[in-house]
Amino acid sequence: MLVLLVTSYTLNAQTHTMKQPVVMLENESRYGFDETVEKLNAAIAEAGWKVTSTLNLQETMAKNGKEVLPVKVLEVCNAAHAYKILSADQYRLVSPMLPCRISVYQKQNGKTYLSRMNAPAFAPLIGGLAGETMTAAFNDTELILKVFIIE
Repeated sequence: MLVLLVTSYTLNAQTHTMKQPVVMLENESRYGFDETVEKLNAAIAEAGWKVTSTLNLQETMAKNGKEVLPVKVLEVCNAAHAYKILSADQYRLVSPMLPCRISVYQKQNGKTYLSRMNAPAFAPLIGGLAGETMTAAFNDTELILKVFIIE
């Protein structure tokens, strides 16, 4: 009886886990770290977006006496998408999620990776125009990233 309960619990836990949406996405870049950052900045500008800030987390950690592999977070903005959220009081509560962020980092295997939030996974929880806008912005950034990602 105990084995049956444990098996049932394990299956239910696995089923529950499988239904959970993936909140963060990670893909290997076809370029090295510096080249990915450089080419990504150019591709973002070419697509009509702006890099509003680049956070060098490796540098920040070094200032605090910690050593980590290279990590840069590009904060990217599309004014048309941002305006839809920021111009309406009912959607401003979503502003902590702005601007969109794309992380470029190196792992111990020497490979470079790109990660970002999977906005469509939680956009339905936000709903309305804000959720739709987040999904549209995500789709735009995925088009930018497509040429970087090793499938």
